[in-house]
Amino acid sequence: MNVAKSGYRVFSANSTAACTELAKKITERLGVELGKSVVFQASNRETRVDVKESVRGQTIFIIQTIPRDVNTAIMELLVMAYALKTSCAKNIIGVIPYFPYSKQCKMRKRGSIVCKLLASMLAKAGLTHIITMDLHQKEVQGFFSFPVDNLRASPFLLQYIQEEIPDYRNAIIVAKSPSAAKRAQSYAERLRLGLAVMHGEAQCAESDMADGRHSPPCIRNPTGHPGLELPLMMAKEKPPITVVGDVGGRIAIIVDDIIDDVEDFVAAAEILKERGAYKIYIMATHGLLSADAPRLIEESAIDEVVVTNTVPHEVQKLQCPKIKTVDVSMILAEAIRRINNGESMAYLFRNITVDD
Repeated sequence: MNVAKSGYRVFSANSTAACTELAKKITERLGVELGKSVVFQASNRETRVDVKESVRGQTIFIIQTIPRDVNTAIMELLVMAYALKTSCAKNIIGVIPYFPYSKQCKMRKRGSIVCKLLASMLAKAGLTHIITMDLHQKEVQGFFSFPVDNLRASPFLLQYIQEEIPDYRNAIIVAKSPSAAKRAQSYAERLRLGLAVMHGEAQCAESDMADGRHSPPCIRNPTGHPGLELPLMMAKEKPPITVVGDVGGRIAIIVDDIIDDVEDFVAAAEILKERGAYKIYIMATHGLLSADAPRLIEESAIDEVVVTNTVPHEVQKLQCPKIKTVDVSMILAEAIRRINNGESMAYLFRNITVDD
């Protein structure tokens, strides 16, 4: 039985078979069975969960991979956690390799910090701990009222570079934008390679004029106090795309945490080709690969896209043979084992820097 030998149980909260593959790999490494439960969508699209075995007084790990239908996956996780909480589980630990809404961790205009909202919802549902991987911003851990272990995929991606990329010593690590420079620098230092940074890349267009911040129009009042007049802010203009660093005759390896819409990566690859790079690889932890990403990658100058299996992308791999997968179930299984046994997690973060 799942609990007899191990002292804990592992469940999957996903209702689709493709999303349970990572959970099966983790349980195989742990030598335990996946807990018996049923997660499904009712005819009215409500999420329903039925836990088929007793969890009273037990430590429970819920493995939840996030497919394209993000909101359904979140609801499945919340309902599963609450079902286990009301079934008197002792501890409920979420294993969420890709944490959704992690890009929405800053206030933008009249938006909201959705990542903090999700953290509060998970705590209310009954989670007491989370294991995740490569949060988009490390500061997101501060949104939670319980412990968060933010594992890193960089050791697996670095190993792939060393073992699978021929002549990687002739490579150069590329940051797609200045904001990704620290991550790229960390990779470059570990591999003893050079570093290049792309600047001027097109980013999300945000128009202050369109959101009403300039209404009502500013009326200069000659009788008013001059100290109340705000200085006129000059609009930002994006400079032409440039590459800081020599990529001529090199293998260019672009590193990032998420690859979703690939237009920016395709544009970066074209610029690197123009600058003389003869092969272009993209390394990322989370391969969301939304919309037409597989087709765009196949038609681009990119030679290979390497991502981990934190997000299911088997369909995208069938559409584009350039997409390769690195398995990270080993470190997730080890994290579960150590937490259950009360062992230190430091071993999983050895030689890991803040910028990884």
